[in-house]
Amino acid sequence: MSKFKSLDAYLPKENTGYEILPFKFERLGGDVFVSNLVGEFKFLSEKDFQDFTAYNINPISELYSDLQSKHLLIERGSSISLELLALKLRTKLKRLSSFTALHLFVVSLRCEHSCPYCQVSRQSDNKVAFDMTQEIADKALDLTFQSPSSAIKIEFQGGEPLLNFPIIKYIVQSALEINKAKKKNLAFVIATNLAVISDEMLEFCKHYSIDISTSLDGPKDLHNSNRPRKGNNSYELTIAGIEKARNFLGVDHVSALMTTTKSSLGQVRDIIDEYVLQNFGGIFLRPLSPYGFAVKTKWYNSYGVDDWLKFYFEGLDYIIELNRNGLKFQEFYARMILTKMLTPYQTGYVDMMSPAGTGIAAVVYNYDGDVFASDESRMLAEMGDKTFCLGNVLTDSYKTIFTNDVLLEAIESSFTGSAPMCSDCAFEPYCGSDPVYHHTTQGDFVGKKWNSGFCDRNLTIFRKLVQYYRNPEIRNIFESWV
Repeated sequence: MSKFKSLDAYLPKENTGYEILPFKFERLGGDVFVSNLVGEFKFLSEKDFQDFTAYNINPISELYSDLQSKHLLIERGSSISLELLALKLRTKLKRLSSFTALHLFVVSLRCEHSCPYCQVSRQSDNKVAFDMTQEIADKALDLTFQSPSSAIKIEFQGGEPLLNFPIIKYIVQSALEINKAKKKNLAFVIATNLAVISDEMLEFCKHYSIDISTSLDGPKDLHNSNRPRKGNNSYELTIAGIEKARNFLGVDHVSALMTTTKSSLGQVRDIIDEYVLQNFGGIFLRPLSPYGFAVKTKWYNSYGVDDWLKFYFEGLDYIIELNRNGLKFQEFYARMILTKMLTPYQTGYVDMMSPAGTGIAAVVYNYDGDVFASDESRMLAEMGDKTFCLGNVLTDSYKTIFTNDVLLEAIESSFTGSAPMCSDCAFEPYCGSDPVYHHTTQGDFVGKKWNSGFCDRNLTIFRKLVQYYRNPEIRNIFESWV
């Protein structure tokens, strides 16, 4: 004789049913991909999707529990799940209230490299007129510490910022002095090609806990081809600089970025192998951007979105293979998207924030005092388009800079929850809407999504990643990344 009654006996005598919470969907791979407001997702069979939308899911089924746990439905009359969903949404958007955390100081446009894909119109290394002065540095620091963010990162960029090392020293020491009163969580990083780095510079970096970010495009021949300089020894100097910097600062305080050129397209495995050889824990397979010298030299148009996507997925497949074979190695762009898919946290990557992180996540103080909404905005200005110039540190206040109509319009236009085509997209919770890119390529902040390389690239990656995630082995690898 059974001790327990059937499950049906425990259902409410009057079945109150369920309510469907806001969701978006796309048919993908024979099933239906469904996502909610905060990016929680589930694949449903066509039948289950039809039953779900027709309110025909059995309340004692595993599917019902799954949909409820992912906040795709709630029991009618219940508020607990709704409150939890609201909490997750507030967590996703929490970064917005912190406002600008990353402050980029372009301390010099001078550079001793002549990279044809460079996004900056760099100057000869003897033109000191393109160096930031102490007066501009002081004004920029004053603006930096008016940010309400509890964490401030100051990143030095160029050109080659180490060619104006005295101003870097001045800014670091001044910032630390200001921070005695402000008590921010303060960090520094120098983006450098390492060609001119010295022991004195590294001693300073070690003393003040300054991280190093460099460029490494791949094996010797590729790197030297992409990044020419006198002596044709960019690769040798970069590798020697990485080793020296690690000896002073530690392995975890030196990172590297690559840029995909036409010459890179057939060499993704070699590029990844170079990063493994140099003991990096991952790689950002980064495409060219339509700004600066890369446009003047026509390198930006040297390959299309489809070419880069083929390159990217070949690289991602190889990285997954390396992980299957026991090597812990990540692709950082995928990791950023997966973080948005699998956790309640928003990325700080400007291009993939909603609304876009222009101005509200990062801001750029140029060598001449001009303030830009993002690094890409500064690069666009180097091409003669100063649309995203928010003011100048010598003449404008914090209030006038950060309430600039251009910035406010760009932020409003880039909120994917209301942008045309974005608002209906199943992958909207994972994406951004880069107003600088769309202004550059299409002439307006929103852009025509059906004709956007930004959207084409990201949608293809989103679709592939969620399909990968259905494989239990790959799922374990992805979850280890985030």
